[in-house]
Amino acid sequence: MSRHIPVLLNEAVAALQIHDNGVYVDGTFGAGGYTTCLLNQNTSVRVYALDRDETAIEAGQSFVKKYAPRLKLIHGCFGRMAELVPQAVDGIVLDIGVSSMQIDMPERGFSFQKDGPLDMRMEQTGLTAAQVVNTFKENELADIIFQYGEEKKSRLIAKRIVERRREKPFETTLELAQVIHECMPHKPGEIDSATRTFQALRIYVNDELGELERALTAAKSLLKPNGILAVVSFHSLEDRIVKRFFQEQSGQTPNANKHLPPMTKEKPSFELLTKKPVIPTAAEMTANPRARSAKLRAARRLA
Repeated sequence: MSRHIPVLLNEAVAALQIHDNGVYVDGTFGAGGYTTCLLNQNTSVRVYALDRDETAIEAGQSFVKKYAPRLKLIHGCFGRMAELVPQAVDGIVLDIGVSSMQIDMPERGFSFQKDGPLDMRMEQTGLTAAQVVNTFKENELADIIFQYGEEKKSRLIAKRIVERRREKPFETTLELAQVIHECMPHKPGEIDSATRTFQALRIYVNDELGELERALTAAKSLLKPNGILAVVSFHSLEDRIVKRFFQEQSGQTPNANKHLPPMTKEKPSFELLTKKPVIPTAAEMTANPRARSAKLRAARRLA
């Protein structure tokens, strides 16, 4: 199993402007990449690291021993960080999306590259992807695939899924991928035609966009004045939420008329640190193809 390679690591940690005795939150611990980098910046730094996946928390106990007492690992969603972290903090970093470790474990059911149970749950509780594709109505499936996967052929895929499940319920990732490939044959050099549907189901099953919105609100209440929030997102749906939040919280929202200046609303609670998103270098994208779509946005909490 490959280890998760944190994307835009140096850029995100630099954005936090680490200082002596700082207290920071890594909202997506994963394999510990961001947490390790934060702790290594300064021996007086302390980190609260969260992960909704219990297997990541179990695997991270060696980090707790190594960095004791400066690291606290917490099992829970980052959308609940304001109640899980017991004090105000100087900075928060969020690496949104599924980790490479989860993708590369066939038994977790996130990927169509290897066969495994059609699961996709980060917390391993609640609805599985198999339950969604086997029980939801055709129009509900089509809406999920279109809304969360931005898949233009969502109606056709949903129709084929419903036809196929009448013969036999879906159980594995490759069974679902095969149906999608029959609808949309994969063309060499292009993104696999199953990618968007699998993304949509994963986002829906884990309520990833709702969790991101809750996390941004929680970060606002958890950050000290001058504390910094840095968010790395991986697709347009996530980035749109982060961009809109920072625009609104910095006192500006875009006008419908692009020729007018942005509208100023109530007193801003954040100051933008990234006017445009930071993207990976060509070298990072070559070394880690999963970094291709990543964007980093950061903002400072105002008093």
